[in-house]
Amino acid sequence: MKNPRLILTISAAFLLSACNLSPTKQAVETAAVPARQTAETVAVPAPEAEITRPTSGEAHEPATSAPSNSLAMPAAGEQPDNLAPQYTDVWQRLNSELSLPRHLDNRTVKAKLAWFARNQKYLDRVAARATPYLFHIVEEVEKRNLPMELALLPIVESAFHPFAYSPSDASGIWQFIPGTGRIYGLKQNWWYDGRRDIVAATRAALDYLEKLNKQFNGDWLLALAAYNTGENNVARAIQRNRKKGQKTDFFSLRLPRETRGYVPSLLAVTELVANPKKHGVTWTPITNEPYFAQVDTGSQIDLATAAKLANLSMDELYTLNPGFNRWATDPDGPHRLLVPVAGEKSFLQGLGRLSETERVNWERHIIRPDETLGGIAARHRTSVTTLKKVNNLRSNLIRAGGDLLIPVAKESNKHYSLSLDNRRLRGLKRAGDGNKYIYTVKRGDTLWDIGRQYGVSVSQLANWNGISSRKFLRPRQKLNLWLPGGNEKSDDSSVDARQTGKGSFYYTVKKGDSLWLIAKKFNVTVEQLLAWNKVRKNSFLRPNQKLIVQSVGA
Repeated sequence: MKNPRLILTISAAFLLSACNLSPTKQAVETAAVPARQTAETVAVPAPEAEITRPTSGEAHEPATSAPSNSLAMPAAGEQPDNLAPQYTDVWQRLNSELSLPRHLDNRTVKAKLAWFARNQKYLDRVAARATPYLFHIVEEVEKRNLPMELALLPIVESAFHPFAYSPSDASGIWQFIPGTGRIYGLKQNWWYDGRRDIVAATRAALDYLEKLNKQFNGDWLLALAAYNTGENNVARAIQRNRKKGQKTDFFSLRLPRETRGYVPSLLAVTELVANPKKHGVTWTPITNEPYFAQVDTGSQIDLATAAKLANLSMDELYTLNPGFNRWATDPDGPHRLLVPVAGEKSFLQGLGRLSETERVNWERHIIRPDETLGGIAARHRTSVTTLKKVNNLRSNLIRAGGDLLIPVAKESNKHYSLSLDNRRLRGLKRAGDGNKYIYTVKRGDTLWDIGRQYGVSVSQLANWNGISSRKFLRPRQKLNLWLPGGNEKSDDSSVDARQTGKGSFYYTVKKGDSLWLIAKKFNVTVEQLLAWNKVRKNSFLRPNQKLIVQSVGA
């Protein structure tokens, strides 16, 4: 009988020599990667422009996925199963994980693809704005094992503009409207709007998309359509087709015009990420590693102080933290700031050296008769908890003639360059009386970009300026804008900066306002509003009507 130990030794040596013949990890990682290039379309004037619905024959074309030009994946056995391919560029990583059919034979998808492929500068701007955020979004999509196409949805929703605001009140890169945002846990108040918070809104968007996918039995195109137009609209369209014995896939449904272009836009963008070289476009590389770290600040902090600790400009800090509306974080939280990974350690060290009173500036407030701690907190946009903590109060009882420390901004309002107030009119010059402004076109601007920045539609811009919605804009061209109540609704967007007297200001009535709502907003009574404005209790309020509001005790 042969020696079994000798046979075992020879077999092991043979297997080791065979392993040396397999490609190294480095060889696998340097497999051919398609160049990232960019472009835009022909039949469509701008990414938000809508395309006429395909005829019924075109709408029923069979779904065909695009020819794969994704990164070469190693064959089985070329590397251990537990080692995923490593990519230096997020676009490469995205490319390798795309999975949805792209329906490239569909007429609308073709038109959208042509538009994006002709507009390289637009894609360059999108990639530049996506740079701080895309890695985080890809990570979150991957953790949930969702289609990687979802990470590209902000391109269609907002072109990755963190302050994008639509005429329908949608805000942020994921374009949540206020009601849906609240349903998915996005806090919205004077200090903070979670719809623009990159981390919170990404979590909420993926929660919502997962819910929609389950609702529509795993059909991602229907889920995406519902994200755009609402699940009830999609459900009704499906029901109509079922009654008629017609197909109920996305391309067969009668949906709003915008939605008929929305899903094809995402499919077109996906195709450009998958096959950039084929379409003559490039994607500006984005490093496949975290851009920001999440830091717990523990309590409210002035954003000017935070920017200094992080060694960032105010624009850079607001771009990473677009959820904050004002000069400081929300006193009631979230107490989270995003800072570049490279500066996290020094930021934490600096933060640790700050005392509670150094985080924000404080000024002394003399308590007037009839004032309450809650009323003072509301008027100064802070919390009772914050006032009690800083002023060492054990209860809410305060006495007239005493004093309280109140948080105030360390710098002038202008310093907080991307706060809501400054952002609203950035790039505009007032044109005489009223609410007319002049915008000077910059190189690469489109009507869609400008509209999203100021919360107006392309058709409004075109009508105000007597131009076609398809018109190309020239650098330094002047455009008229009319912003009746500010381009972004918030708790104070209708407060006129002009003072009517000591402690008083004008409030511009919005559609749906009532005396009770306005009184609650400014912590006053309906009776006080009636007296200050000499109006009757049952009077109807008109949109754009001016009301005088006085600070309590003024």
